[in-house]
Amino acid sequence: MLLEDKVVIVTGSTTGIGRAIAKRCVEEGARVLVHGRDQDLGREVVHSLGDRTILHIDDLGDPAACRRVIDTAARAFGRIDAIVNNAAYIVRSDIHSTDAALFDRVMAVNLRAPMLLVQAGLEHLTRSRGCVLNIGSNNAYAGEENLLAYSISKAGLMALSRNLGDTLHRHHGVRVNHFNVGWVLTENEYRYKMDDGLPEDWPASLSKVVAPIGRLMKPEEIARMAVVWLSDQSRPFSGTVVDLEQYPFLGRNPPRD
Repeated sequence: MLLEDKVVIVTGSTTGIGRAIAKRCVEEGARVLVHGRDQDLGREVVHSLGDRTILHIDDLGDPAACRRVIDTAARAFGRIDAIVNNAAYIVRSDIHSTDAALFDRVMAVNLRAPMLLVQAGLEHLTRSRGCVLNIGSNNAYAGEENLLAYSISKAGLMALSRNLGDTLHRHHGVRVNHFNVGWVLTENEYRYKMDDGLPEDWPASLSKVVAPIGRLMKPEEIARMAVVWLSDQSRPFSGTVVDLEQYPFLGRNPPRD
């Protein structure tokens, strides 16, 4: 097993990609702190994954929450080998609707919290020669018109990953890597697109311009990649940004329908 006896914190792991990563980590032998904001969803996930998991409910918009997450994992498991910064506030906004309060909330959850979690957990990660995996988005490269604040936060997260991937690897032996994830069919994404006005069967009628394989990616497919980068198989790589998409995002010249 790739993660036997390792301790992994996965933020935002009561739904979607985070839940799939937590599940795959357990299957690969890890003990996992499941994090989210919904107590009922969290209990459901922990019940399904068994006694190798614990639940921590907290709002990462609170700066003090990051220390609480780290302390909970350390008390429960005695060590920390990896942090997966997956939690994100995904909100529609453009130049007209992005006010200061919304912008600050997005940055607090999507960018400040990952930094503070690494900061709070660095002593443990140094001791275990552990790693960090930041889950970003291809929106970091420019972003969609209605995802302004979110896209800015993901660009910042990518810079954080590259910066810490260098400095922490040299000074602490801690690797930091980053996924820019493309379009994934999670339960939340399905609802977002329904709210945007798409029909109920929208995942079945996607153009091959956006889904060359005929469907969107699945959370489980991202999770399979995650466990490799959380494992010792990914040594010595650090500061690496991996675009997980069905097509080359940068420089693509899609056909005109």
